Amino acid sequence: MSGIASVFKKLFSLINVIRKIIVNIVFFLVLLVFIGLFAADEEPIRVPDNGVLVLELNGRLVEEKTWVDPVDAFFDEMLGGSGKPAEVLLRDAVTAIEQAANDDRISGIQLKLSNFAGGGLNKMNVLGEALMAFRESGKPVITYADAYSQDQYYIAAHADKIYLNPLGMMMFEGYGSYRLYFKELLEKLKVSTHVFKVGAYKSAVEPYTRNDMSDEAREANKILYDELWQTYIADIAALRELDPRVLSGDMDDFLAAVTDYENDFAQMAVGTGLVTDLYSREQFRQEMISLTGLDDDEKSWRQINHDNYLESLNGQAYQEETKERDNIAIVVARGVIVDGHQKAGMIGGDSTAELLRKARLDDQVKAVVLRIDSPGGSGFASEVIRQEVLELQKAGKPVIASMSSVAASGGYWIAASADEIWAAPETITGSIGVFGMFFTFENSLAEIGVHNDGYHTTNLPVLDVTRGLDDGGKQLVQMSIEKFYRDFVNMVAESRDMSYDEVHAVAQGRVWTGNQAQQFGLVDELGELDDAIRAAAQRADVVEYDVEVIEADLSARDKFMRDLFGQASTWVPASVFEKNHSPIEMELQRVWQEVKLLDKFNDPNGVYALCELCPLQ
Repeated sequence: MSGIASVFKKLFSLINVIRKIIVNIVFFLVLLVFIGLFAADEEPIRVPDNGVLVLELNGRLVEEKTWVDPVDAFFDEMLGGSGKPAEVLLRDAVTAIEQAANDDRISGIQLKLSNFAGGGLNKMNVLGEALMAFRESGKPVITYADAYSQDQYYIAAHADKIYLNPLGMMMFEGYGSYRLYFKELLEKLKVSTHVFKVGAYKSAVEPYTRNDMSDEAREANKILYDELWQTYIADIAALRELDPRVLSGDMDDFLAAVTDYENDFAQMAVGTGLVTDLYSREQFRQEMISLTGLDDDEKSWRQINHDNYLESLNGQAYQEETKERDNIAIVVARGVIVDGHQKAGMIGGDSTAELLRKARLDDQVKAVVLRIDSPGGSGFASEVIRQEVLELQKAGKPVIASMSSVAASGGYWIAASADEIWAAPETITGSIGVFGMFFTFENSLAEIGVHNDGYHTTNLPVLDVTRGLDDGGKQLVQMSIEKFYRDFVNMVAESRDMSYDEVHAVAQGRVWTGNQAQQFGLVDELGELDDAIRAAAQRADVVEYDVEVIEADLSARDKFMRDLFGQASTWVPASVFEKNHSPIEMELQRVWQEVKLLDKFNDPNGVYALCELCPLQ
């Protein structure tokens, strides 16, 4: 026994030493933060004369940034990063472009796209239109990259000059969606999958019941992605004079184009009009210095990134709230819809309803724009949010639903009762259908010798993951799902002044683009957020107004930590925070995102209105 005690004593001593080391590391990091904050120079950010605005798009374009605890975010980045893609607020990027157009200190824009990860065709189009408006000021837009992805090229195509590394390449792979299917894995693990749905095209549960895509899902995919792809290539063709072979999507055409330039992808990009010229990094550096002059301190061209540029304006970029003017409120609903309270980046039934309630109780708010970027989720939470939309209307405040990249299934549910629904032509919407799904592990447990038995006073179903579900229980759940679908279709029919049969014909889980949805009567107008804001002001009969984004109030702790660690990042070298994501890492993140989606199934009734084709923005 003394020997065993000695081993455990030494083990405990080792653990204690490791604990002290970790605590000390954290302590000194925090100490460095405080020292840096007190030692940091308080000089305001200076915009260089004749400088270039660097639009640094690191991550995905989003309508609302995902909330991350500032303490976690700071130490996560300091210790190497979690690998999560960064996010760029669309509103910030567009505002910086608009302000720079009339700023005599800004001589042009450089698009820095190497870490840009897309974010929805309509959001990229909004950014592109802002760049085209900037070019009307006579100032150039220039971009350079070692290679361009399809989404990166969409933004780059709006530039005056596109430069590419001589060893770089660009290729259009088109639009599509591939999913992982888990049926065989679940069978091997002896997991019982219980699925209930209404709608032939509601294929969200297919990965758990099949090993491949159904014919209905393939048909829906084809209609959706073909239209989005045609929109993409039409936009690109309108911006650049390109060899038709690079946009045809035909492998023989692309191989012929590459062969014409002796298999040199970079030369092919120049010859087919994709890029302006091939530059080494030093050549591009000299090109930019010739445009702005030399920054003697940085030994580079004069520049300022868009985040610093906005900060330098000290809030002048956004209209300050005035007590004399009415407000049009924007409530952003971005992410999967789940029950309860959620931070930004997820739609909580209770938390989003509170934002709408906050707008309703504010006398200065005369109308609300509900900006939706969501594939749906909990049916119960969706209805909680819609009820607040109805309360706003009862209070005499019009509600305009403005669809971003995705507003489908539950995302359409929360939009359906608005006074008007606006969507972009490229918006993914519809998916009016519901499903229920859960797993039980009675067979898995039996395989390892664990069994469940007991007594219950009735034979009504008891949901227990260690027990199966009998035929009566399955019938009861299916009846509930069918009733929920009828409620969904009836609600849409009543809200849109359509008959049940008219809605049912375009429902059943079918996904549509905004352009198609308008033709079917599911959407009123095509346009972006600014169009929806003007429509809201018109319905509220207000001419002069401010636009206010309604956000959740931060706790005192969150405010303090945000200010503390937000300031800390200003003196930590930028290179510490920069992280390039490899293609393999990005793909693993996509797979993990699919798996993590199961965590968001928290509807109290187990009923979900979720679009299976819709990307999580």
